[in-house]
Amino acid sequence: MTKAPVPKAGVRKLRCAIYTRKSSEEGLEMEFNSLDAQRDACSAYIASQRSEGWVELAEHYDDGGISGATLERPGLKRLLADIEERRVDVVVVYKIDRLSRALMDFAKLIDVFDRNNVTFVSVTQAFNTTTSMGRLTLNILLSFAQFEREVIGERIRDKFAASRKRGMWMGGYVPLGYEVKDRKLVINEPEATNVRMIFERFVEIGSATALVRAFADEGVRTRKGRLIDRGFLYKLLNNRVYIGDAVHKGTAYRGEHDAIITQAMWDKVRAILKESPRKRAANTRAQTPALLKGLIFGPTGCAMTPTHTRKGDKLYRYYVSQSVLKRGAGACPVGRVPAAEIEGAVVDQLRGLLRSPEIVVGTWRSARPEIDGLSEAEVREALESLDPLWDELFPAEQARIVQLLVERVDVGRDGVDIRLRVDGLAHLVRELGGIAVSSQRAA
Repeated sequence: MTKAPVPKAGVRKLRCAIYTRKSSEEGLEMEFNSLDAQRDACSAYIASQRSEGWVELAEHYDDGGISGATLERPGLKRLLADIEERRVDVVVVYKIDRLSRALMDFAKLIDVFDRNNVTFVSVTQAFNTTTSMGRLTLNILLSFAQFEREVIGERIRDKFAASRKRGMWMGGYVPLGYEVKDRKLVINEPEATNVRMIFERFVEIGSATALVRAFADEGVRTRKGRLIDRGFLYKLLNNRVYIGDAVHKGTAYRGEHDAIITQAMWDKVRAILKESPRKRAANTRAQTPALLKGLIFGPTGCAMTPTHTRKGDKLYRYYVSQSVLKRGAGACPVGRVPAAEIEGAVVDQLRGLLRSPEIVVGTWRSARPEIDGLSEAEVREALESLDPLWDELFPAEQARIVQLLVERVDVGRDGVDIRLRVDGLAHLVRELGGIAVSSQRAA
């Protein structure tokens, strides 16, 4: 029977920490894995040096499934912390690339070892870092380790690029509408239906902001249950995977997967996205909140709801009585009115009312308690300034002003009756004229 070496008399005890690492998680679930094999080899080496005072520490410093290209490793961080606390004298590894594959990172680690008088030992590559020859050997070995890592990286990148050119799926985030089977993208039909709906709604509405708002109202959500925002929407609308392409570094190749969106639909979306946001807003009044939503009522006193229909490429908007929607066409004498006509009539009346003397006086009286020294002339000037600005406003801003100023719109057989909000007029005066009034007084 072989006896273990006995420490020499007067030899200082050296506390040895074993560090193990494996880049991939493959095989780590096994009862005896690569980390265990590394540890056994290091333990045997420490036992062979017992006569020199080497003693193995019980603490395990293991990093399974973590690349040696980074220092952000839990096991390594614990090892370095114990070194700084002067609890370790020797670091033992199976091979030097288990500690690091990057020359610069290894230099940082060696600096920590030197500062704390810690010796570094590789079981399969015998050298001592306390000597100049040992350092030279270490740098040579580490340079080859880094070279090997970079060559492997180049091979992986080249293989990835070649696979993408062949249209293969190479992993990563799986776009909405697809799932991965046998390492290939296949269509998930329920999700694909939502993707088609999003493209169609965008072509119909022409505004990402309005579409996001509509989805929020309707409770449409992403795969993870989050509300759809503009970032998600633009990313989806620009993803060429939906027309069957595989993209690598900006270049599109024909993919192995099936397309969800037709080329014609993709081209329609591209045409809309090429327009400036201002031009799109001007062309998509229907997609901002309807100008009279919540304000318009029919002759029976029942609310009228905005709706629309499409014939070919043309969109037709209407306000329909709730009575008609619930009980049929004969339930209301004015069951449906064209949205453009009624909105134009309301805006024209609103512009005229803002210039009328009684509205100016009423607004002045309402705003005077909140704006000291406000004159009737200043109110008139503020209200009149809105008229030439109206056509320059975005549809959303026009809708906001109408909601602010109008309390109710009643549609009858004989015409339209508008009821204004006096407090809303006072608020508008503060927005339009408050700055100008202040500057005049300051002068």
